[in-house]
Amino acid sequence: MSSATQATVVDGKAVPRGRFPHLRRAGDLLFVSGTSSRRSDNSFAGASVDAFGVTALDIRVQTRAVIQNIRDILASADATLADLVEASVFLVNMNDFGGFNEVWAEFFDYTGPARTTVAVHQLPHPHLLIEIKAVAYKPLPCLHP
Repeated sequence: MSSATQATVVDGKAVPRGRFPHLRRAGDLLFVSGTSSRRSDNSFAGASVDAFGVTALDIRVQTRAVIQNIRDILASADATLADLVEASVFLVNMNDFGGFNEVWAEFFDYTGPARTTVAVHQLPHPHLLIEIKAVAYKPLPCLHP
């Protein structure tokens, strides 16, 4: 695979639940696969179950964890959140839109990536409230002066 086209599974991040990379480079573009709040130990940030089996899910904690996971994935390609140009956000419940937007604003302003947010019926685990896929622009380093 050439340096202009690379697929990466990032050490220390949750292993994808299918045969796909966390990140795929195509020239100067970085494509981040759908990312959740899942940790490397397969637990989920923003999800807890009490002694009675009652599940509590927190959109703010999950959103923050998803964006931080994307930040870490981008770092594997020497990119940052500032390099994002587009994000697609998938929410299980549009009632979480306000809490999601609050956390989004901690990381981005009007100069951030273009964004689309849609509601989906479900995500790959019942504890997930949100998933984000994204595209970043990070030119390959010039090898010739």
